[in-house]
Amino acid sequence: MYGAAVGPRLTTPTPTREGQNVNQQQAEQIRHGAGFIAALDQSGGSTPKALAGYGIDSERYTNEAEMYALVHAMRSRIITSRVFTSERIIGAILFERTMDAQIEGRPTAEYLWEVKQIVPFLKVDKGLADEADGARLMKPIPGLEDLLGRAVAAGIFGTKMRSVILGADEAGVRAVVAQQFEIAEKILDAGLVPIIEPEVDIHAPDKAEAEDLLVTELTRRLDALDEGRDVVLKVTIPSRDGLYSSLIEHPRVMRVVALSGGYEREDANARLARNPGLIASFSRALLEGLSDGQAQADFDATLDATIEGIHRASVA
Repeated sequence: MYGAAVGPRLTTPTPTREGQNVNQQQAEQIRHGAGFIAALDQSGGSTPKALAGYGIDSERYTNEAEMYALVHAMRSRIITSRVFTSERIIGAILFERTMDAQIEGRPTAEYLWEVKQIVPFLKVDKGLADEADGARLMKPIPGLEDLLGRAVAAGIFGTKMRSVILGADEAGVRAVVAQQFEIAEKILDAGLVPIIEPEVDIHAPDKAEAEDLLVTELTRRLDALDEGRDVVLKVTIPSRDGLYSSLIEHPRVMRVVALSGGYEREDANARLARNPGLIASFSRALLEGLSDGQAQADFDATLDATIEGIHRASVA
């Protein structure tokens, strides 16, 4: 029967009472917090583009290590900003290298929760496979069990993994959702909360039809989950307002969050605000307007205005 764990269950340390309390606080914040989740998880392929948008071109680094050091400095500047707080941001998604790095002498996830009271998530996918049946599944994730174990030890609350649906092909949608839930079961076994992200391409000519297929398939898989095995969903802002209301209300769903998906930020905020209960998990739209060369006051003011706009749309 679907819903059974895939593969052996991971052996994780028995949580302490303090650890259980923290987990409960974080779960409550994700379920009910009045804010959004910041996506700071640009990885190998998207890092150069993110740095370029931040005003750092490829001439500033000569190898991968230098590139990642620069992007960590960018993320650290965002996270340590006085305007990046849990009053408007309830969670943040990290890249693996960001999890392994430090901010102000503390491991990143520890800094996020203990200093900022923002719930840390970790991106675990390794990119997209080639298109088949109008969809791009995730590539295999070698070493997933080890990564999940390290995430638990680092104080990570949950994970995120992305697939892409390119059109209203029933076989493709079914394959995307099946793969997402198979891996989600392993993540749940490790004691983490998975963010399941079946993105629908905003340029798909039949986007609305693809989203209808996605709702049907997600509902079927969610109905098969055992009580207590709850997930977060990350979706593209829908073409039809209110489409995801039934998923927002599903007992196995902690929260439904939305990516900007290529919509310009003002457009994404306007679309989001028309979908009560759906909150943002923006990446590119969050970084828009920030620059390495900005004075700190200007950086904070730009970030503050961005966060405020996304927050208002998320709590509308």
